[in-house]
Amino acid sequence: MSYTAPLLEEIEFEVNEEDGPAFDLEFGEYYEGDMLLTNKQKHAITEAEESRNGLIDGVKRWPERTVIYYIEEDDFDEDQVKMIESAMEDIANNSCIKFKPKEHDEHAVQIKGTSSGCFSSVGFSNTSEDGDEVRQVLNLAKGCFRHGTVVHEMLHTLGFYHMQSTYNRDDFVKIIWENIKAGTEHNFAKYNNDTVTDFGVAYDYNSVMHYPETAFSKNGNKTIIPLQDGAKIGQRKGMSESDIAKLNKMYCETEKAEKAN
Repeated sequence: MSYTAPLLEEIEFEVNEEDGPAFDLEFGEYYEGDMLLTNKQKHAITEAEESRNGLIDGVKRWPERTVIYYIEEDDFDEDQVKMIESAMEDIANNSCIKFKPKEHDEHAVQIKGTSSGCFSSVGFSNTSEDGDEVRQVLNLAKGCFRHGTVVHEMLHTLGFYHMQSTYNRDDFVKIIWENIKAGTEHNFAKYNNDTVTDFGVAYDYNSVMHYPETAFSKNGNKTIIPLQDGAKIGQRKGMSESDIAKLNKMYCETEKAEKAN
């Protein structure tokens, strides 16, 4: 089935707050825990002075605003497949993005659940710097199946980075370095502006791309403290209004301009 916007059906998602999001599975061995970056992406992030949180490079955006995918259905049960499809519908319903099952030899993202953790490639990439074919992956282990967590990883696939590493994050959160697990401090580095942009959308505590307060904590204490009184971070219910606005600026404004011409 191909998912396109708009969709008429409205889907409600129940969240058991007592369980809490499966954040530990987002904090794995990959960059910032759950992002599979190419060497070029890593270099761009670590070499420049400041950054933001949506992929600038148009080459890394999915062509024709369409994500080609195939689900390794043997890795998931029926309910998990439905949750993956529901996340696609949510994104499509709030943007111009389309999701299309792979046909023949099309380049696609492999949605699988054989590895531990929740993680994804970032943006579209069908060849490496050496010209070799790149296999794009979105992995969802058993504990990843919360609507917002699946959406979080799909937004990585579309080219989103994490909110709390944006260039101006120090105006909005305080990083408590002494509480961060040794060897994982690099996960709190700020991005560079040669790689990503915020598309003019303000910092959003409520973004589904924001780390929770105890991300990579060595002692259970907070590693990120919002500077705004009463602000909460790290929700995994689904896209915030700012996430939707950013996604549309990233992919859909060019479509409107093309149609206008």
